[in-house]
Amino acid sequence: MLQQPFQSKEVAAPFGRLKLIASDKGLAAVLFPEASHMKYFSGLPLAENDNHPLLLRAEKQLGEYFAAKRKTFDLKLDLRGTVFQLMAWKELQNIPYGQTISYAEQAGRVGDAKKARAVGMANGRNPVSIIVPCHRVIGASGALTGYAGGMHVKEFLLKHEAQS
Repeated sequence: MLQQPFQSKEVAAPFGRLKLIASDKGLAAVLFPEASHMKYFSGLPLAENDNHPLLLRAEKQLGEYFAAKRKTFDLKLDLRGTVFQLMAWKELQNIPYGQTISYAEQAGRVGDAKKARAVGMANGRNPVSIIVPCHRVIGASGALTGYAGGMHVKEFLLKHEAQS
């Protein structure tokens, strides 16, 4: 049986471009084209589709988010990762808009506060940026730490949410 290709679409964001990728199960990725985790989608069947209903819906909701008209996303997701990554990503979705938590706090919420580093690594592999809000996790000291889209994007997203 031939594997259905992932559908993709590039969309504009206030800080550049985002690549949206959907499977037949849901939104699989919101990626920064320069980000290292783009490699997880290289080699997969990927078809550009500017009219895919889920990608259009994701584009609309991201536009509303950037226009400060949306604080939560209502999209079916197709997250693929290890059991631990999936737990970490699920917990990210519980962080309220405009709020931040530390990696240790997130680790505690997934069962072991000593796994802050593992949580950070899982967050770094989060394929659905912004919608699964790993930008809301910061260092214990309050310092901003790594982000696939770059620190300037993480800072932008946190300021955007703080002002809305």
